[in-house]
Amino acid sequence: MVTPQDKSLKKMKFVSFAKTEPASMTTIFEDSKSGRGMSTMPRVVKRKFQKIKPVVEYNKRGKGCSPAHTEMQSYIGVLARSRVPLVDKKWAEIPKDIKEQIWEAIDMAFVVGQGGKNLVLSSAAKKWKDFMSTLTRHYILPYIKEREKLSQPPELHKFIEKAEWDAFVGSRLSQEFVFVHSQHSKIREKLEYNHRLSRKGYSGLEDQL
Repeated sequence: MVTPQDKSLKKMKFVSFAKTEPASMTTIFEDSKSGRGMSTMPRVVKRKFQKIKPVVEYNKRGKGCSPAHTEMQSYIGVLARSRVPLVDKKWAEIPKDIKEQIWEAIDMAFVVGQGGKNLVLSSAAKKWKDFMSTLTRHYILPYIKEREKLSQPPELHKFIEKAEWDAFVGSRLSQEFVFVHSQHSKIREKLEYNHRLSRKGYSGLEDQL
């Protein structure tokens, strides 16, 4: 049976930089300096060991539109969640070495193209913010009156260290943050149309059409 994932892989263009034996491990760990967690995309990490890189393609407006671009976006999300700490800071304040690790991991796994570093890091910034927003909306704010349920990181995100989680929860329960969040929620409620195109974005929909 051919899965949608298999079909997507067949549409990708690959560049091989060396011929090596496939990795035998069923789960391959990222070589992360931060030690924050395991990659949830072992097929990407396996290709890195084999030095086989999918080529990210772009449309005429310079927007990524290929299956490799979609997979790369997923991998950026994995790296943003697992390598960037949960801190009450702006992306510009995140240490440069962490950003460089994300770029190097992507550059080792994909042929991104000229100017790709800025695009990758911009995407990582958004995914990092979205991740913190998801944690806040689904795992923190609903339990303001049940603080005991906030004592441990979510089961789905066990790579988050407890000290880091405690500090993040504290920042999200501050009166200042709760007020700002409520104001943004009111603004969002007035939106008539929401973005529902997932990872492929508008350029991906355009390419599909």
